[in-house]
Amino acid sequence: MQAPLWRSRGVQSLVGVTALGFVSYFLTLASLPAYAVAGGAAESTAGVVTAVFLVVTIAVQSVVPAFVNRFGTGPVFVAGLLALGVPAPFYVLDDGVAWISALSAVRGAGFAVITVLGATLAARVAPPERRGESIGLYGLAIALPNMAAVPVGVALVLSGHIGVLSWLAAAPVLGLVFLPALLRAAGGREEPAPAGNARAAVRAALAPSLVLFVVTTAGGGFVTFLPIDRPDGLLATAALLLWGLTGALTRWRAGVLADRLGTALLLPLSVLVGAVGLAVTGAGLWWGAGWVLLGAALFGAGFGAVQNLTLLRAFARAGERGTTAASALWNASFDAGTAAGALLLGFAYGAAGLPWTFVVSAVVLAAVLPLAQAAARAPLGRG
Repeated sequence: MQAPLWRSRGVQSLVGVTALGFVSYFLTLASLPAYAVAGGAAESTAGVVTAVFLVVTIAVQSVVPAFVNRFGTGPVFVAGLLALGVPAPFYVLDDGVAWISALSAVRGAGFAVITVLGATLAARVAPPERRGESIGLYGLAIALPNMAAVPVGVALVLSGHIGVLSWLAAAPVLGLVFLPALLRAAGGREEPAPAGNARAAVRAALAPSLVLFVVTTAGGGFVTFLPIDRPDGLLATAALLLWGLTGALTRWRAGVLADRLGTALLLPLSVLVGAVGLAVTGAGLWWGAGWVLLGAALFGAGFGAVQNLTLLRAFARAGERGTTAASALWNASFDAGTAAGALLLGFAYGAAGLPWTFVVSAVVLAAVLPLAQAAARAPLGRG
């Protein structure tokens, strides 16, 4: 009987680095716009802070593979941890949008490195036959800080403790302690991949990344507009909590199932579960709170599983020397989808209301099923 993967030193180091990096991100995700508004910024401009962070993140994600080929995984990862953590204590110096955005731009570059290399190393710290389980544990190390750090960050800002928040957001610096063991477990410096191989890896990873983009677009709209549509807070809070819990569980366990059963059935099924859940959530806004909660739980289950399975397929299709390029595309698709959901579904919400927005989004998710089936298959020449 195989020992639990989480007991290995490499996986423990991966979880430590990942949790510290994403705690910093989630602590400031919702709290910095609130900090800017408290400092006098208009509510309509507060979102600039998050937009700057994500735009820089997506831009830098595309060049991380080139940096790794030039400097190696270790030095680039160190730079990412420092860029994400070191600027955070300086938020306390000024609450202006320009200052917060400038610091967030530097941190966004660091976050880009953490996301790309964290996912890449998650694929390398375990044997190939247990890669899904490793990626699942990596996803769990992201999902748990998400549930805890977002409300804690907002609470600290609203209670006037920006100094405490700023220092807590420097947590990625502590990740340097875990990095040597992680790199040893992952095999040290990555062998540089030829430019043509990187382009081939991106093409191979495109189908699962597009599936992820569509699903995270729906997720971005879900987390953005459900609290706005139900401002009393109780229903939206409970629904988001269920969505996060089921997403964390399936992102973790889907990898174990994929190691045993493969992804040919699991990936399309996960997309279908997400589509059904979103449709039930939308209809539940007409039918009653119980249906909303059921739909949120189903949507979260599909959402979490799709994250794991699309990353697993992106790596499998890209090949061993294309993991960093595939990770860059996958992460950029995730962040771009989240941002697109907040923007595009906002227009639909304003025009048709949230129930119809969710129902139509569910139809779009269902329409991506053929692409999910194609993404679950290996391209010619790859296993």
